[in-house]
Amino acid sequence: MSDLSATERTRHRRLREQGRTDREALFEVLRAGFVCHLGVVVDGDPMVVPTVYGFDDDHLYVHGSVASRSLTRDTTVCVTITHVDGLVLARSVFEHGVNYRSAMIYGVPRVLEGDEKLAALRCLTEHATPGQWDYARQPNRKELAATTILAVPLAEASVKVREGHPEDAGDPHDVWAGILPLTRSWQAPVTEPQAAAHPVPPHILARTTPH
Repeated sequence: MSDLSATERTRHRRLREQGRTDREALFEVLRAGFVCHLGVVVDGDPMVVPTVYGFDDDHLYVHGSVASRSLTRDTTVCVTITHVDGLVLARSVFEHGVNYRSAMIYGVPRVLEGDEKLAALRCLTEHATPGQWDYARQPNRKELAATTILAVPLAEASVKVREGHPEDAGDPHDVWAGILPLTRSWQAPVTEPQAAAHPVPPHILARTTPH
């Protein structure tokens, strides 16, 4: 599948020029972060929960406690991921905006068990911190039993990207206009006191090294 779906829920109605239809655009948004917002309806009321995710070519994986009311099943959920890349400061306040990359995914999640569950946990861990799954202790049977893993299919998704300068170059007001970029970077690791005898592992240090 090279193109994203164009269902009634995902087709671009407004600002179509910001829409992306290539499936790789979805993966670019997913690769750029590790926190999503899971939108569900629980007992008739909407609930939006931030949670860490992982993904592969076909599914997005989220996890939580087996007691969590947000980890619903057998009903459609909506997952969103947003990255803010900067403020767009125009000559007119009305034309101010945000440069961003975002994805919206609809699907009916499936609860994973057994080897699929363990593989999804590894995928989630390695997406957030590559190298950590093999470095740290892996979950035991009790911890796995207390955890729910949902697989949300990536078959129905919408992506939008806004980039570039303000669009009011013809406004007569003689003021500065432009972009205030926003970037994120990992800072130096802070060692937990009881782990002071252990050096920071290379895969953690690699996250803080400028590329």
